[in-house]
Amino acid sequence: MRVDFTKLDRAFNPRSVAVVGDNERSGYQWLNSYRNCQGKLYSVQVNAKSIEGIKAMGIPNYLSLVDIPEPIDLAVVAVPRSAALKILDDCIQKDVAAAFFFTAGFAETGTEEGIKLEQALKEKAEAANLHVIGPNCMGLFTPKVGIQQVLSQFMQYEAKAGPLGFISQSGTHALEFSLVAHLQGLDISKSVSFGNGTVLDSPDYLEYFAQDPEIGIIGMYLEGVKDGQRFMKVLKEVAAKKPVVIWKGGRTGGGGRAIASHTGSLAVPWTIWKSAVKQCGAVNVANMEELVDTLKALLYLPRVRGGRVAITGGSGGQSVAIADVFAEAGLEVPRLSKASYDELATFYSLIGGGYPNPIDTGNQNRAELKRILEILERDTNTDNIILLGMARWGTPEQIQSQVDLMAEIKKRSPKAVVAIVPYSIPEEMQLARDLAQKFQEKGIPSFQSIERGAHALKNALDYYSFKGGDGA
Repeated sequence: MRVDFTKLDRAFNPRSVAVVGDNERSGYQWLNSYRNCQGKLYSVQVNAKSIEGIKAMGIPNYLSLVDIPEPIDLAVVAVPRSAALKILDDCIQKDVAAAFFFTAGFAETGTEEGIKLEQALKEKAEAANLHVIGPNCMGLFTPKVGIQQVLSQFMQYEAKAGPLGFISQSGTHALEFSLVAHLQGLDISKSVSFGNGTVLDSPDYLEYFAQDPEIGIIGMYLEGVKDGQRFMKVLKEVAAKKPVVIWKGGRTGGGGRAIASHTGSLAVPWTIWKSAVKQCGAVNVANMEELVDTLKALLYLPRVRGGRVAITGGSGGQSVAIADVFAEAGLEVPRLSKASYDELATFYSLIGGGYPNPIDTGNQNRAELKRILEILERDTNTDNIILLGMARWGTPEQIQSQVDLMAEIKKRSPKAVVAIVPYSIPEEMQLARDLAQKFQEKGIPSFQSIERGAHALKNALDYYSFKGGDGA
């Protein structure tokens, strides 16, 4: 079935939502999560006890989906598996634009009954051109219109929307990603958890996100693909327009076995997958942290043109470890130019401290940070500037000056500018987050550790190198 972008527009930005099967036992989780959506909200429930609670919430309830007196853009289906096909028929009769099935128990069970039921769902939906999301999924997240995914007590943010699109086979990962990314200054425009991908699969959402002007960059969590040839074709087309970063689950034998019982997908051998995705121009990552960090780097950094880094802000004792981390990530920590060393010598020789690269500021030389950063900006042997930011040392004015100095360099220099803002004890956590947010408000990506910053920068370099942005 060919994806209809108009129907997906209606689903992600619904003017009317019908929640089918939510009940008292679940705490009315779907009705509660959709109560602040901008469209009209309806319930479909036949259980008398649950109906009482729904009416107490002030939400109109109907005994059948087809009885709702207006068109429905999105149906949220949370019924037992045995009722799934009946509700699917009602969605078709009602001419619902799209339906997401939270309902599970299909092919992912590995049972003959589950496989047959999923096949029947697929055939009915495709024949009617009904856009089914799932089954076995958490559905859609569009924060600007109050559409949420929900799991237990965890709720997503509302109103604030950003440039990210996220496509996930896992509902838990979709929810976690939205929260983790939000804490690090990255907000979502649209996200989908598509579970088994029975009718609409990952390439369909990729195509839709590619043409969406509100989405500038795309992240994905995938366990497998049904049509590898089509997926790679679409991925190559989309990655030529927008950055795509993919976290692939099931890279090991154990992970592959877990996939089969989670979404019923076929695992793809990691070596084949890794090479194919790279050839399509997308970026592979290994976990949630690397996914968030790489998206952050691609979103905030200019085109990264080389792998030579100049590092300052730490102490002499940290220098060896910092240099090792960046080198092991595949970047280079070179000697600076003679002109840079000559200028550094005019004040380092008086005060003490080392400046080979990384440049030591764990002493009085931190007062010369402006001068140091300007030297690194002019240095001809480096392509990127890394500042190890200090969240707890100095006055508020001195701490803010780190941000302002880096922001000025970002405005006038073609070099990529990166901040590392670590914390070592829980008491530092909020200070570090506040400083990281200040950097990112100025368009400077900030990372919680040297390792995370180094890997994110290397991923960005690889992305731009593939696209011919390394100056070669």
